Amino acid sequence: MYDIIGDVHGHADELRNLLKNMGYVLKDDCYTHPKRKAVFVGDFINRGPKIRETIILIRKMVEKGSAFAILGNHEMYAVLYYLRDIEGKYYKKRIPKYQLLINQTLEEFLPFQEEFKNHLKWLRTLPMFLDFGAIRVVHACWDDKNIKLLRENITEPKITKTILREIALNSTKFSKSFWETCKGVDFQMPRDLLIFDEEGRPHRSFRMKWWDNPEGKTFKEVSMESRFELPSYTIPRELVKTRSPYPANAPIVFFGHYSLVEGFGIIRDNVCCVDSGVSRTGRLLAYRWKGEVKLNESNLIFNDEDV
Repeated sequence: MYDIIGDVHGHADELRNLLKNMGYVLKDDCYTHPKRKAVFVGDFINRGPKIRETIILIRKMVEKGSAFAILGNHEMYAVLYYLRDIEGKYYKKRIPKYQLLINQTLEEFLPFQEEFKNHLKWLRTLPMFLDFGAIRVVHACWDDKNIKLLRENITEPKITKTILREIALNSTKFSKSFWETCKGVDFQMPRDLLIFDEEGRPHRSFRMKWWDNPEGKTFKEVSMESRFELPSYTIPRELVKTRSPYPANAPIVFFGHYSLVEGFGIIRDNVCCVDSGVSRTGRLLAYRWKGEVKLNESNLIFNDEDV
């Protein structure tokens, strides 16, 4: 059985406490459980105070068979930071956001640059999603069409540089599917509607509930706990791009990514967000799956709780 763990973001101490609470034991410098395996939903790096310790801990668990892990968007930013185009020029010069988002990780690994590059090679061997049959794990969004494209395009044991270049430029159907899988779905606002946050910055899009159909709902109802106020009136029909809801009879799907403060946990009987925003709340969440076909609140556990 599996313990699905939310975005750790460099919070190694909270991760150790969570693993201990769930009965994992440190043996030969690796946390293991006699009957269960951990599953990390991505975003191990950035934000927290112990990024290097976190990635070493998770990597050892994966390599020794006591855990699975998938890629999050933060790991992808780090991988793409060192990527060169076919002329040998770094993509980071064209896409500066990669460095901006991983500056904290780069700074912590400054004395360990060769080690960091080795970690980046390892990250390229991790999958974008896991499908165990009865449960699925993805970083931000499960869409069957996107998953199909990922299966068809990523066929090597390690993501190739050719694939990485396509992802970096983000101009193909596959690359857009890739980013939607690890970053989610954005609802695009019309040109004449700007939303301002508390600091006065304008926004033209917001993260939306990808498992739901936005038709007939308000902007606020469609939003994934937006950090700025959204209109509470129904979205005009001409703005809605109808989505197929995640089927109620589909396998349970777990995801992270959204750094939620209130809306994490069980969303529907078969939809669960395990990212409890540890960098903001200090609480790291896991779901202990025991074979059930409907999610159960009693299987949620935090780093500051006992089983």
